Amino acid sequence: MINTVEKTLSDGKVLSIETGRVAKEAGGSVIVRIGDTMILATATMSLTPREGIDFFPLMVEFEEKLYAAGKIPGGFFKREGRLSEKAILNCRKVDRPIRPMFPEGFRNDVQVVVTPLSVDQENPHDVLGIIGASAALSISDIPFDGPIGAVRVSIVDGKFVANPTQSQTKESTLDLVIAGTKTEISMIEAGANQISEDQMLEAIKFGHTFIKESIAMQEELVKKAGKEKAKVEVYKISDKVRSFVTKEVTGRIEKAMRITDREKQMDELDAIKSDVKAKALENKELEDELKKHPGDIKAVIEEIEYETMRRLVLKENKRVDGRGPNDIREINCEIGTLPRTHGSAIFSRGQTQVLTILTLGSLGEEQRLEGLDLEETGKRYMHHYNFPAYSVGEVRPMRGPGRREIGHGALAEKALLPVVPKPDDFPYTLRLVSEVLGSNGSTSMASTCGSTLALMHAGVKIDAPVAGISVGLISEGDKFVTITDIQGLEDHLGDMDFKVTGTRKGITAIQVDIKIKGLSFDLIKRALQQAKEGRYFILDKMEAILPKPSTELSPFAPRVISFKIDPEKIGMVIGPGGKNIRRITDETGVQMDIEDDGTIRITTNDAEMAKKAKAEVDAITFEPKAGDVFHSKVVRIMDFGAFCEIPGGKDGLVHISQLAPQRVARVEDVLKLDDEVIVKVIEIDDKGRINLTMKGVTEDDKKRAM
Repeated sequence: MINTVEKTLSDGKVLSIETGRVAKEAGGSVIVRIGDTMILATATMSLTPREGIDFFPLMVEFEEKLYAAGKIPGGFFKREGRLSEKAILNCRKVDRPIRPMFPEGFRNDVQVVVTPLSVDQENPHDVLGIIGASAALSISDIPFDGPIGAVRVSIVDGKFVANPTQSQTKESTLDLVIAGTKTEISMIEAGANQISEDQMLEAIKFGHTFIKESIAMQEELVKKAGKEKAKVEVYKISDKVRSFVTKEVTGRIEKAMRITDREKQMDELDAIKSDVKAKALENKELEDELKKHPGDIKAVIEEIEYETMRRLVLKENKRVDGRGPNDIREINCEIGTLPRTHGSAIFSRGQTQVLTILTLGSLGEEQRLEGLDLEETGKRYMHHYNFPAYSVGEVRPMRGPGRREIGHGALAEKALLPVVPKPDDFPYTLRLVSEVLGSNGSTSMASTCGSTLALMHAGVKIDAPVAGISVGLISEGDKFVTITDIQGLEDHLGDMDFKVTGTRKGITAIQVDIKIKGLSFDLIKRALQQAKEGRYFILDKMEAILPKPSTELSPFAPRVISFKIDPEKIGMVIGPGGKNIRRITDETGVQMDIEDDGTIRITTNDAEMAKKAKAEVDAITFEPKAGDVFHSKVVRIMDFGAFCEIPGGKDGLVHISQLAPQRVARVEDVLKLDDEVIVKVIEIDDKGRINLTMKGVTEDDKKRAM
């Protein structure tokens, strides 16, 4: 049976959620639609947990199919391959708000798949994916404490707009996606053009109204088509194991967590785990329990670490490394670390250390993107983030970037995008790479700071320096403490990772991950203010090392010459089959990019070759006019005169009467083939024929021609 819920939202758009027509074998399936953008969301659960599993295996997939936008994939195979970066980021948007909504101890595999079916390229599909995932889980038999809603908010003409079109978003100073429950916010993802904390909070409050609307629609659909929730086994650690481990580690965990040196702290905690595990394996009463669930010892120790950290912070107002709630670890900045790169910097905060490198290239080296957007577009500013195993003292195979690396890189990229100069002001492609050398929390924020320093070191005139900081949350019942600059243990055991980047003027990006079900507006306001104070502190440290961008680009960076020609002459510069442009680039070694408006950019490290390439273009596009004087070569002799070659590959005629002041009987008496002479343009007739003279050339003309 097909069931549909449809509503005209407060913004005037019609949102519909339908179930019962397709994907009937899935645990729950819905089609969500706004305009002509439609997504299919499905949720499926395994019948029983996998043997020995000690975590909740939630898999979220966002399957972008190009048929949804009427496109055929490029490449040899003509089918979709690995997920695009944008699809991976959409997976993360769906995953973050739904993950905290499952029961504690739930171990069954759950897979959520979101597939855009139709994209009208005006109504974005990512927010529909979040709503669809929640709706599919809510009507299914899967234990899920939802529903949740989601909305995008922009600022258009100074006013907040919910569910904006893509064209509206491009003109906006804010691109905010939030998800949440009826009363709280569970996910924030934002890019902004330096807006204030107060305005950001107002945008979040504005969007929450629309979140509640989509939740009400899902609740109505559950009443119509919802299944009874399955009674699943929620795993609980046996009392025997819990009692044994608690007795063995009483006092030891707190003592270890009070060690301020992270390396010694981790060594001591690892030693406790190894010691307890060895004793447990010798205990015959625990043998059967540990065979079934070998991860129970680690789980109990982590529970005790969790409780210990909360007690220390909430009662003593001190963190495990001795800092107060607002204290930031020691910051060190270094620029110009790598001598041959175009820009480089190392940013360290405590044990977190990131090396960021900038490479400049021509605009022709921008990244081509293929996706569900209106057209294939190019990215001229890129940030790539790498997280090797050695940064946390581990050993694992070196693979390609995973979802974490993609997400952290995108956040740091979004953070600096508003301050990067536009192509007209800085005609380069920019690639930043952040190599995490040491990790103890907030590496994405360290990457943001390192990127700012690398850009400024390279001489890129960014609008303002950008810094990033993360604010955490430790809560117990009604009590809570927000903490600035969280380290790894606080991220792992805490309730929130509230990352904010920005300048002194305002916020440029936000990403919020939480492990609880939601954040109140008061808590969000507090986190934003605390992040602002931390950001200013870090900016002070960065500006003390490098107060403004370098005045000159690195000598190893390419130089760009930019100029314009008549757009109608672009074909002349390119030549038949690209003959002319290929000849110029082969002879000079430059990179040449031509835009539709006639802008030509020549990129090279060789100034002489740049001049030569420009001269070649000038010659091809040259239009002579009366009075111009040229150093020319005779290319053809006729009875009535001689044809001479002038710039632009054109020939002009020196009539026999214009060869000399006196009468000339034969052209050959004055000129022969390949002679080099000084000629002057008399006129260009209405048929475009160029008439030249040799007898009207003065000494000043000769100097001009030379």
